[in-house]
Amino acid sequence: MPDRMMQFPPVTTSEDDGVRFLHLGTPMVQGAMRLRKPDAIELEYVQNMMVWMLFQHTPAHVVQLGLGSAALTKFCYRQFTQSKVTAVELNPAVIAICETMFALPQNDNRLRVLNADAMDFVLDQAHHDCIDILQVDLYDEIANGPVLDSPEFYQACFDCMTPDGIMTTNVFGDYASYEKNIQTMELIFDAVVWLPAVDEENLVVIAFKSAPQIDFSDLYERAGQIKKKYNLRAKVWVDGLKQWMKLHMTE
Repeated sequence: MPDRMMQFPPVTTSEDDGVRFLHLGTPMVQGAMRLRKPDAIELEYVQNMMVWMLFQHTPAHVVQLGLGSAALTKFCYRQFTQSKVTAVELNPAVIAICETMFALPQNDNRLRVLNADAMDFVLDQAHHDCIDILQVDLYDEIANGPVLDSPEFYQACFDCMTPDGIMTTNVFGDYASYEKNIQTMELIFDAVVWLPAVDEENLVVIAFKSAPQIDFSDLYERAGQIKKKYNLRAKVWVDGLKQWMKLHMTE
C-alpha cells in the first residue's frame, strides 16, 4: 500500500467575509466556496484550470484528480449538462466534508466521486483513451509540489486521454517543482504551455495530447462567449497564452 494512503491530516474549514475555506491540517487554503454562490469558482487559479474551455466546448467526459473543495467538479457538473464528470479523491474525509459543507451533489448517472488513488485510476486500462478533459490538482497538507509528478504518472494521464484531450495541472509549490513538472510533461505531450502564476504562485499548465492550431482572434471571441455565459475571466487566459507565445516562441 502506498505511503500516501497510510495517514491523512485533519480536514477542517474556516469562514471569512462570506467565503468558506477548506484546510488539510494547516492554515493553507486547499479550496474555497462563496456561500451565496456555491456553484461558482471562487479562486482565480481554480478558474484558470478551466482554460481548456477555449479549445473544447462540449467534452463527453471530464475527470478531476484531487477533489479539493469540489469547485471544479461542481462547476463542470452544473454547466456541462451533457458531460460525464468523475472526481478521484484519496481522502474519504475530503469527500465527506465536500458533501456536507461544500454543496457537492450526490453521485448520479453523470457524476461519480470516487474514493480512490489517482495513480491507480490513470494506470487502469479501463480508463484509457476515454477522457476528454483531465484536471489535476493533487496536493497534501505541506504542498511543496504535486503529490504525483513522475514520468509514469504523466504518461498514464496521456494514455487516458482522447486524441484531442487536454490536461490542466496546478503545479503550485517550490519553484523547482515548476521546472520538474513542465519538463516531464513536455517529454510526453505534443504541446505544453502555461498561464502566469496567480494566488500565491499557483501555476496552471495546459498539456495537449495533440497540439492545437492557435488563432488569437478566435480565442478572444471564444473568451467573450465564456465570460458572458459562465462569468469566467477568460480574456485573461488568452492574454496569458499570448504572453507565453511571445516569451517562448521568439524564434
